[in-house]
Amino acid sequence: MAHSKNRATDGKITYPPGVKEISDKISKEEMVRRLKMVVKTFMDMDQDSEEEKELYLNLALHLASDFFLKHPDKDVRLLVACCLADIFRIYAPEAPYTSPDKLKDIFMFITRQLKGLEDTKSAQFNRYFYLLENIAWVKSYNICFELEDSNEIFTQLYRTLFQVINNGHNQKVHMHMVDLMSSIVCEGDSVSQELLDTVLVNLVPAHKNLNKQAYDLAKALLKRTAQAIEPYITNFFNQVLMLGKTSVSDLSEHVFDLILELYNIDSHLLLSVLPQLEFKLKSNDNDERLQVVKLLAKMFGAKDSELASQNKPLWQCYLGRFNDIHVPVRLECVKFASHCLMNHPDLAKDLTEYLKVRSHDPEEAIRHDVIVSIVTASKKDLSLVNDHLLNFVRERTLDKRWRVRKEAMMGLAQIYKKYSLQAEAGKEAAKQISWIKDKLLHIYYQNSIDDRLLVERIFAQYLVPHNLETTERMKCLYYLYATLDGNAVKALNEMWKCQNMLRHHVKDLLDLVKQPKSDSYNKAVFSKVMVITRNLPDPGKTQDFVKKLAQVLEEDEKIRKQLETLVSPSCSCKQAEVCVKEITKKLGSPKQPSNPFLEMVKFLLERIAPVHIDTESISALIKQVNKSIEGTADDEDEGVPTEQAIRAGLELLKVLSFTHPVSFHSAETFESLLGCLRMDDEKVAEAALQIFKNTGSKLEESFPHIKSILLPVLQHKAKKGPPRQAKYAIHCIHAMFSNRDTHFAQIFEPLHKSLDTDNMEQLITPLTTLGHLAMLAPEQFAAPLKSLVANFIVKDLLMNDRIPGKKTTKLWVPDDEVSPETLAKIQGLKLMVRWLLGVKNNQSKSGNSTLRMLTAILSSDGDLTEQGKMGKPDMSRLRLAAGCAILRLAQEPCYHEIITLEQYQLCALVINDECYQVRQAFAQKLHKGLCRLRLPLEYLAVFTLCAKDPVKERRAHARQCLVKNINLRREYLKQHAAVSEKLISLLPEYVVPYAIHLLVHDPDYVKVQDIEQLKDIKEALWFVLEILMAKNENNSHAFIRKMVENIKQTKDGQCPDDAKINEKLYTVCDVAMNIVISKSTTYSLESPKDPVLPARYFTQPDKNFSNTKNYLPPEMKSFFTPGKPKAANVLGAVNKPLSATGKLQTKLSRMETISNASSNSNPSSPGRSKGRLDSADVDHSENEDISMKSPSETEKPSRGRKRGAAANQDDKGQESKPKRGRKKAANTSTDDAEDQWGEDSSMAETTMETEDEQNSPPKRGRRGRPPKSAAAKDETPSKGRRGRRKAAPPVDEENEEEQQEEEEEDEEDAGSENMEVKPKGRRGRKPRAEVSEAASDSVESTPQKRRGRPPKSQTAARKASGGRSRAATNQEEESEEEMDTAQQSEEEEDESVDASPKVRRKVGRRDRR
Repeated sequence: MAHSKNRATDGKITYPPGVKEISDKISKEEMVRRLKMVVKTFMDMDQDSEEEKELYLNLALHLASDFFLKHPDKDVRLLVACCLADIFRIYAPEAPYTSPDKLKDIFMFITRQLKGLEDTKSAQFNRYFYLLENIAWVKSYNICFELEDSNEIFTQLYRTLFQVINNGHNQKVHMHMVDLMSSIVCEGDSVSQELLDTVLVNLVPAHKNLNKQAYDLAKALLKRTAQAIEPYITNFFNQVLMLGKTSVSDLSEHVFDLILELYNIDSHLLLSVLPQLEFKLKSNDNDERLQVVKLLAKMFGAKDSELASQNKPLWQCYLGRFNDIHVPVRLECVKFASHCLMNHPDLAKDLTEYLKVRSHDPEEAIRHDVIVSIVTASKKDLSLVNDHLLNFVRERTLDKRWRVRKEAMMGLAQIYKKYSLQAEAGKEAAKQISWIKDKLLHIYYQNSIDDRLLVERIFAQYLVPHNLETTERMKCLYYLYATLDGNAVKALNEMWKCQNMLRHHVKDLLDLVKQPKSDSYNKAVFSKVMVITRNLPDPGKTQDFVKKLAQVLEEDEKIRKQLETLVSPSCSCKQAEVCVKEITKKLGSPKQPSNPFLEMVKFLLERIAPVHIDTESISALIKQVNKSIEGTADDEDEGVPTEQAIRAGLELLKVLSFTHPVSFHSAETFESLLGCLRMDDEKVAEAALQIFKNTGSKLEESFPHIKSILLPVLQHKAKKGPPRQAKYAIHCIHAMFSNRDTHFAQIFEPLHKSLDTDNMEQLITPLTTLGHLAMLAPEQFAAPLKSLVANFIVKDLLMNDRIPGKKTTKLWVPDDEVSPETLAKIQGLKLMVRWLLGVKNNQSKSGNSTLRMLTAILSSDGDLTEQGKMGKPDMSRLRLAAGCAILRLAQEPCYHEIITLEQYQLCALVINDECYQVRQAFAQKLHKGLCRLRLPLEYLAVFTLCAKDPVKERRAHARQCLVKNINLRREYLKQHAAVSEKLISLLPEYVVPYAIHLLVHDPDYVKVQDIEQLKDIKEALWFVLEILMAKNENNSHAFIRKMVENIKQTKDGQCPDDAKINEKLYTVCDVAMNIVISKSTTYSLESPKDPVLPARYFTQPDKNFSNTKNYLPPEMKSFFTPGKPKAANVLGAVNKPLSATGKLQTKLSRMETISNASSNSNPSSPGRSKGRLDSADVDHSENEDISMKSPSETEKPSRGRKRGAAANQDDKGQESKPKRGRKKAANTSTDDAEDQWGEDSSMAETTMETEDEQNSPPKRGRRGRPPKSAAAKDETPSKGRRGRRKAAPPVDEENEEEQQEEEEEDEEDAGSENMEVKPKGRRGRKPRAEVSEAASDSVESTPQKRRGRPPKSQTAARKASGGRSRAATNQEEESEEEMDTAQQSEEEEDESVDASPKVRRKVGRRDRR
């Protein structure tokens, strides 16, 4: 030992036993061998071997020489590195090397050797691993903390380890690397930016994707050192984010990516950074805000993120970006919503309000992505989204952009299929989204063909998937139909009807192409091509494709036969599927993947292919109905009461019997229908009768055994069944049996002889049956029918009031409360009309007599005998029946010619009847007749009188009717260019002369120069001109101007010698002219054609007479406001302006506050003393809208209607005229497919009663009839006055169809019309003379126009009431000004989005007279 010590002290190198000197003089192999022995020696040594440490000190120094550190052989370098690592372990904590430069060289050398870890398959890998393990365990690199160049050493070490790590390394390698690096961070004094960059760069997405193991290593390191490294990370982000020093690091541009990664690794790393993001969210730089929003979207939306709950200020600040001015920012927020909803359902409440606003965003892409986000979350789990979110999707089905509508509709369809059809989330979820099927079908009411086609596709793929097995498919359809609401049912029926119609058009085209070519052939094919084109998307482009298809059908017999099979009534669903595949395969081309022609053909085939209904399907549907009848169906499990299911099933079969009659031709089907006829349920039996009528044309020859059973049943129902069944029974016999005359005679004779007025209840069915016999076989029973009408119907039935009616103030009662005598009289009127419609000539002058009878009923308020025995509800029923009867007769040319102008005007006034239900039903009948182009054009002018209707919804409905009829006629003229000789009966602009004439003879237009009356005239004219002038097609504005000018050169055809009437005519013309001039910029151009005026209404113009005088008072000029007419777009009512989010609800609620201050709110209101009935005077059980009013509302002054001072003096001489009044607004019904679908029909239903009253215009006095004689002027008006009755509220009942319908076609009986409940109002007439002298002062100052009379028993109460003060009037008018504004704003929101200025009608103020 002494010898060894001396060697060490002397500086001599001592080698381990057996190891000779290691120098450059030996070979590489020998050097490696000797170094291995040295390594073995150092490996076996520990820190306690002091002697050995001293002994080998010089060797340790020798191994650190440049010779070894820079040796070219990697094996030598590796062995030396291992020795040095062990030397650091053995001599720890003091290293044998004191020179800082030497230490730096050594550690840089060791770091370079660690690169050998990269090759895990190398023979030396274990030795490299030993090197790593040794320096990690000993924390050798900690020696470098004292060196000036420590940062360089550490940085190089980190880079090396991140470079060499790969997927070949096991967990131990990973762990030692983390240990080595974490010790440097945790035990060092600081972490340089360069070193931090070396770690963070591995988190940048580009690097992360290149080396996933390096990312995992950095992630583990950061987790291990989170507390120590956090200040340096905070400092880095502070420099970049807050101070903008991007030069501090090359990673500055990746700062947001790093924040996300660091948050995912350990949120504690960013405790001080997140508040900086709140600042960045409010940056003025759009791109910077966008980057922060993208970052936070990922952080908030991450599955396990708790950031929203931990940092609420940041969450609220982020939500504010949903309203950012920059579109990409809002878009990013919306896209984030789906992840947030799916991963954090608890945040749905916070998101709902912001998504609501964005669902109305002006940007289409944002509205689209709102839908995508909500639908995506819904499809994952319905419980993730609340009803409000689903409602946003519902609203967007009516978006103005097709892409958004399509996404919303498809999203709802997918949700419905998943949770309702497939019931993936149970019954509760299915119930939650049960509204979807109705909403989707409601969209079929839209005008856009794209919407309608998408609804058809959704129905076939999602509501009733066509690929289901037949029985399952029919069961699905059965229960779907049973649970749809009324409007959805109508839409579905319309869908089948449209598809069936298109099927017939294609069949006609197939028949045409077989014919030899000629000019007429070309015209016929072109006409049919145009019709088919209109049933496909983008008609402009589609036209050429349909022409090409017609050419293909001519040339390709195989395709023609396939298409013939497809449109054949007997085509089965399976056949249809095969045909569609064959046709598309034949027309398709692999070389042309995008084929617009083939796409069009697919659209066409999709519409005409019978994928749901065939004979097998009808049989399965019948069996399903039978199961319900027998009680073996699972109706209750499907959530449908059995009775409802049976009715719906029969209704469904009835509809299908129209569109697929051939599919019913089976004995099994007919036998099942026979069973339905025997059921007690009247509706079921009615439906079965209609199905027989529609499908039984070949029953007599194909199923004689069915005929023998059916005929006695039909005869019995015709004689003794309910009226509707009797009607259908007669039509069944007419449609199904060849020897119908015999069967008719067997029914007619006994019924004719048994007619007896002593038993009115037993009279209704015979009269119904005889009426339909009279219409179907007028010649067979000509003589007895004429006698029956003249003697029994007129003299015995109509001219006698046997049983006094109930004394009531109600104007309408349910059907079951109508007296049998009134029902019999109504059937009597219908019998007369049906007889005339059957005869179709007026040779016997029976038409004139009938018309006089009908107008007498109208003139007498429905009380033909004027004995005062009839009750008000019965009179309302008879007025309605008489008005509808005239409309029926006017549809037949031979009777239209004999209707006098006075009779036409009296019929028109029914649309202003005092009873709401009368107005409603009459308007619907009028609309149907006009839509079928059966009523002459002058009847379209009747809708102008609806401008005076007190109910907002009735005015809206009248406007819809005008829009539809005008568009219908314009479309008809485009399709039938050859009907130019009938232009005066079709061109919508020709309604203007009729409207002018009708308003000239309006009973309310009394004083020619009265400002208030002229304002009424202006409103009525603008009601129709607004729609006519919305489009200036073919310079129609100039045409209207020319027409009005021409009228002014004529005289009134009805009273040509009456100077006052002619003055009225010219005054109304001036009103019309001023409207045209104020609303048009092209009125002064040359008229495209010279208008032809109707000769019955106006005399021939006098060529020597030039009428250039202006008949309007100067004050009227201020009422003609210039502006552009609103676009008459039916879709307008559903496409809300997207920029006005949330305004509708605000304004509705504002109106509620304002308009609830009605005259009935405050018993002491001065408004009650004039023009109103006291609550004690009215039967409150009828027609009453009970709405909740707050105490503050009840204290407001009630709102009455005062005339302007300008009208005061003129009215003094007209005191005896009954005046017009207003009633509270009330619910309005939906009129078939003409309905405007609002934002939310279900919401509308729940709020309708309140809103209707609130949104209605102010009340006015009722419109009265001029007295028969001048002597009667100052007396209480008696019955028989001509004119219109005041608008009054309806009764609390619905489905009152039988007494109002014309019954001219069987489909009218397919479903009842809804009669809504309306609030109660004042009724009756009161002449001005009855107003007490005590009230005369206030009357003279602001006289109130009103019409009608109160019940006689109320006269005293009226006399005792006082007038209203001017102060009260002023206060009310201020309130009404507010209401006008609110209502106007609401109506503006209901119009389609249009940036052009519009002038609109005042809803409330115009009636404040």
